[in-house]
Parts: sequence; structure tokens; C-alpha cells
Amino acid sequence: MMLGGATVRCFSLIKLSLFRFRFKLCSPLSTTIRFQVYSTEVSPGIERVTDEVLKEFLATVENAPAPSVKVYYTYINKMCKAGNLSAASKMLQTLSDKNIFVTPDVYNLILVETSQKNDIDLSCQIFKKLLLSCKSPSATSCLKFAQAFTKVNDCVELLRFLEEISEITTSSFINNIIFAFAKCGQKDKSLVLFEHLKRQSYGLDLVTYNIVLDILGQTGRVYEMLDVFASIEETGFIPDTVSYNTLINGLRKAGRFDMCFAYFKEMTENGIEPDLLTYTAIIENFGRAGNVEESLKCFREMKLKGVLPSTYIYRSLIHNLNKTGKVELATELLEELNSPSTCLAGPADFKQKRRQRSTL
Repeated sequence: MMLGGATVRCFSLIKLSLFRFRFKLCSPLSTTIRFQVYSTEVSPGIERVTDEVLKEFLATVENAPAPSVKVYYTYINKMCKAGNLSAASKMLQTLSDKNIFVTPDVYNLILVETSQKNDIDLSCQIFKKLLLSCKSPSATSCLKFAQAFTKVNDCVELLRFLEEISEITTSSFINNIIFAFAKCGQKDKSLVLFEHLKRQSYGLDLVTYNIVLDILGQTGRVYEMLDVFASIEETGFIPDTVSYNTLINGLRKAGRFDMCFAYFKEMTENGIEPDLLTYTAIIENFGRAGNVEESLKCFREMKLKGVLPSTYIYRSLIHNLNKTGKVELATELLEELNSPSTCLAGPADFKQKRRQRSTL
């Protein structure tokens, strides 16, 4: 039967707007693997590439003895580039069903694409698979996941997802996810997450509170920051050096120098040793307040305790001494700074605190 031109064009449009691939490969367990791939932007070239990738992938899964993880990464990467994220997700599921381990990089590959498309549903699916595979996703994976929510105004879907995965979460994951949302410019969502998890009695730890203190300090929400700090002991934790440093720096940024000094005093009275970051903030605070004598007192104290001063501390003291007319003292410190025998703090002196905040 002959078809009219309009009918032929109609069938062509249908073919270009929707295509489906089904492959049935028999394994020793007679497993049937099916893929249904849909795309709204299909061209014959993309269709051919997708077809070839799926055939090669399924043949590799069924027949290859033990291919490298890079092989699967390559297949999934090709599928992502073809725009078929749903098929890429099904590839992951197939590998999981076959007990084939893949590294987090493979999951991150799809998370990047879903984030760019703001595909929250698929992002949640992929992230849950990652959670089930490794229990504690890296900070990088959490960041990729958080970026999918950039254009979402509320936290309804996010909180629903947290409820769904509540039984497979860890405190390190919670810390990473809260920080990830803050890092990609969604600080309000981070705080909503914190309050929700706190109400639900999730496994929050001291690191969680320190992260939230930092977020509140960066946004200038002083009173909320003070409330969170006060609630640390109520939860059974004891504020550590990181807690006090974060609080003091937040107060310093808000110009609350008087409160900085009060918490510095409380810190030392509670037996918590100040470190380089603590002294840096306090010396700068005293200098801004015009109290150079107290700055010098803290400077001498830190050196007596074996805390090496940084170049920044020297320059801050020199600047404030010159500003208040104490030129001779400023000159002495400058000579000390430039002396070959002076030991200065270096990158290694900050590593301990960076390790404590590694989840950040």
C-alpha cells in the first residue's frame, strides 16, 4: 500500500521524537536486561551512537571476564554526552545487579549532568545508589548533588529525600551535605537541613555544629550563631578549639570585638588551648580596638606557649604600632620579622585544623 507524503513525514517526525532500544541477552541466570531510552532531541547520528554504546556495554557486562572500571566509565560517559541520562542510570543499576563495583567517579559523572539539567529526581536516584554503594559519599559527590537544587526555592524535595535515606546516612555524610549546600551558595537550605535534622534527632556531632557556626558567621547572623553555640553543651558535646575559633571569627566579622574577648577568656578558662588561628583573630581584634598593649601581650603569650606567629600577625602588629605612634616598637618587630633566626608559621601549622574540618 502506498503512503502519502504527509503520512511519511508524520512517521518520520515520530521516529525522530521517540526511540526505544530493547536488548535481551541471556546470562547463565537467564537475566533479561532491557533499556528504554527516550530523548526529545534525537538525530540519526545520536540514535546510532546510543545504539552502539548500549550494545557494547551489555555485551561487555555479560561476556567480559573482568574489565577495568575505566571501561564502564567510558560507556556511561558516552551515554551522558548523548543526553540519555536515564539510560546511564540504568547502566549503573545493571552493574549493581551484577555485583560489579564502580568508583564514585562514575556516579559523579552522571551527577554533574543531572545538576546541569536541574534534574532533581534523577539526581536523588543516582545519589541514593552512591550511598548504598559506599555509605559515605565524598565532599565532591555531595557538592555535585547539591548543585541540582540551585534553582529550587524550597526544601520539600530535599527533606523528603533525607527521610527516604535516613537509615543509611552517617554523621560524616550529614556534615558533607550541609556544607555542600552552603558552599554552592545555598546557605539557607543548609540551615533548614540542620534544624530539620536536629528536630528529628539525627546523628549530629560536634563537627556539624562547627559547620553551622561557620555558615551563620559568614552570613552575619550573630544571635543565631550564639544560640547554636550555647546549644552545643545542651546536646552533650563540649566546644573545642574549632568551635571557639569559628565563633570568635564570626563575631570579629560582625564587629563585635567585646564579645570576641569575652569568649576568648571563656575559652582559656575552660582549659581549651588557643592556637594560631585564635591568636591571629584576637591580636587583630585588639589592634582594631586601638589596644596595642593587649595585642603585644597576646603576641608574647603565644610565643611562650610555642605557637609560631605568622607573617600576617607581625604585619598586623607593626601596622597598629605605627598607627598609634609606637614607631620604635614597630621597627623592632620589623627587624625581628626579617631576621633569619625568626621561626614563622607555615602551611604545616594550619594542617591540624584543616584536618579537623576536612568534612567542610
